[in-house]
Parts: sequence; C-alpha cells; structure tokens
Amino acid sequence: MMHLADSLNFSGRKVVAAWASVPFPALRGYSLPDILCAYQQDVPWKLLSSCGEGKRSCCFAQSVVLRGICKESRISCPGKPPPSPLHACESTEQVLQRYFHTLFPGAFSTSHVLEQPCHTPPPYPQFFSPLLTRQGFLLDKPPAHSSAAVESIPVLAALQSSPVLHTLLHGLYKDLRRLNTRRCASFFAAGVEQDSFEEALQELRTLSQCYETGLEADESDSDSD
Repeated sequence: MMHLADSLNFSGRKVVAAWASVPFPALRGYSLPDILCAYQQDVPWKLLSSCGEGKRSCCFAQSVVLRGICKESRISCPGKPPPSPLHACESTEQVLQRYFHTLFPGAFSTSHVLEQPCHTPPPYPQFFSPLLTRQGFLLDKPPAHSSAAVESIPVLAALQSSPVLHTLLHGLYKDLRRLNTRRCASFFAAGVEQDSFEEALQELRTLSQCYETGLEADESDSDSD
C-alpha cells in the first residue's frame, strides 16, 4: 500500500484518499459502457477517507480496480455506430481509461479489471438491497419472491491523490495549532521537543498546501494569520 501511494504522489505529496463502491452499481444485462454513461458528471463510488466530499471532480493521480465485471462482455455491436465513445472501446480496460480521461482530464490514471468478484459468504452481513441478484447485479424492480442471499458482488475501489486531502490535512494543522502545549507536560516529558513539534506542524501545513487548487488556496490564506 505504501509503495502504491508513493507511485501516485509527486510534487511533495505523500497521502492518498480511498474511495469505493460496494457493490458497484452494475445492472444485470448491461455492459460497462452502459453503466458508466449514467455517471458522466459524477463517479460511481463514495469517499471512504474523512476528507469531506469535493466540490468538483478533480484529482492529480489515481489507481482504480474493478472486480466482478466480465472482460468478454460485448462492448459494441458490429455494423452499428456506437452510441457513445465508451461503446467504441475494445476492452473493459479501455472503457475505464477513457472514462477517467474524460472525467479527470490531465490526471494520471491506471485501471485494472478482474473478473473474479468479491465473495460474500457467511458471516458476511447480508445488508444488501432486495434489488440485488445472487451475483450482486442490480434488477430493474424487486423480484416477486424473496431472493436467496447475495453470494458475490462486483466492487470498484480507488486510491486518489486529490485536492480533497487538503481539507483533511489543513484541518488537522489548524487543530494542532490551537493546542496549548504548555498543558501537555506529560506529552513532552515522553521525549518530544517543542522545536520538533513546531517543525512537524509546519511540515504538515506545507504538505496540505501541496494539495491546493485555486479554491483551497483562498481558504488557507484566509486563516493563515
């Protein structure tokens, strides 16, 4: 994990945020381009890290893994014009790459597609919607009879070097800056020097600035004094 995070960071950045879609919202009988075309202005996953949702789709670099989607699924129909650029791709990997290139222009993105889904046997909690099939694919409407337990699900997970990390890091810096170190005698008695603490605090502030874009820079300037 550490090496993967390092590969996604540059320009002084060191931290990545985790995102996931459990399960990935794959409709039964639909191809991956069909599914992703419904998410042209957003992403089909949620932020797991405590950074707060970003105001816009933006990232510097990311690594994405999609599990449980068959690679042999037909992308486009021969003899018919593709309904979208995603449908013109020849493989699921190309579909993801084009989707990310459109959603995050200029970002470094890597994607991997694995056919094996995530299995959910007991004691995995069955908190899934009744709209899911046993294989974790979405139905258009609930089945007439209660279905069996979900045995596996498609999952999408991502690590991103993203501006949303500025919120987390800069918030941590502000909380630590408010700390009255004179009341932490036991903390410094453990061997932490005041100068080392101040140096680490400034390094944290510098790290948060590495994730700034225009909007985040305005926020930092407003409370820098």
